Amino acid sequence: MPHSVADLMRRNLLDVFNEPDPERRSAAIAQTYAEDVVWHEPDRVVHGRAALAERATELRAQAPDWTFRTDGPVSVTDDLGHLGFRYGPADQPPVVTGMDIAHCKDGVIIELYTLVTGSPQPS
Repeated sequence: MPHSVADLMRRNLLDVFNEPDPERRSAAIAQTYAEDVVWHEPDRVVHGRAALAERATELRAQAPDWTFRTDGPVSVTDDLGHLGFRYGPADQPPVVTGMDIAHCKDGVIIELYTLVTGSPQPS
């Protein structure tokens, strides 16, 4: 059963990037993204589900006690979804804020853009 754009946006943030268990994260990736998904991060472009899974694992390892939280509701226009996020240690103010914008087709994300809108200023 295909997922709605709003569901895909929440799954992307919470079921993939917040999931500490590699098997559950892998299952969520298979259900959320096209095999040839393209993910645009601020500093790189990742191609394909396998590379996205590897990158998600790297991000989890960099800050294992940090969590993503939604920042507002999902916005949907046709096949595009937008969801703001806050990222940082659980139960503390966010260290990073940003948004994900996704182009969806046939119930999966085919292209994802992650934009960072706020982060710590260097001292």
